[in-house]
Amino acid sequence: MQKVNGIGGVFFRAKDPEALSAWYETHLGVNYYIPVPWKQREGYTVFAPFAQDTDYFGRSELQWMINFRVDDLGAMIAQLEAAGIPVETNPDWDSEVGKFARIHDPEGNPIELWEPNQ
Repeated sequence: MQKVNGIGGVFFRAKDPEALSAWYETHLGVNYYIPVPWKQREGYTVFAPFAQDTDYFGRSELQWMINFRVDDLGAMIAQLEAAGIPVETNPDWDSEVGKFARIHDPEGNPIELWEPNQ
């Protein structure tokens, strides 16, 4: 059986696609596909549908949340806070799989940051 070998893209609607693309590149290093798409490092990718009534994403009308792996969550948090971006942390989010934090992009989409346990 053929299987997919990774995520080839994440596509979503935005009020201001250019500004939102610039925000992701400036603060998270995720660049738009021109001239070359962002290339992620090999690592775990969790694919997990959640129950329709979950409160994990925040607002109930949100249908998705992206999770980015990071090498050093503490350094990433410091970098984001220095740029004036609020970062949510909660010791209950940390688990046997790693440490987590959450931010929101300028359009209110939740972004989970994950430092996996090695």
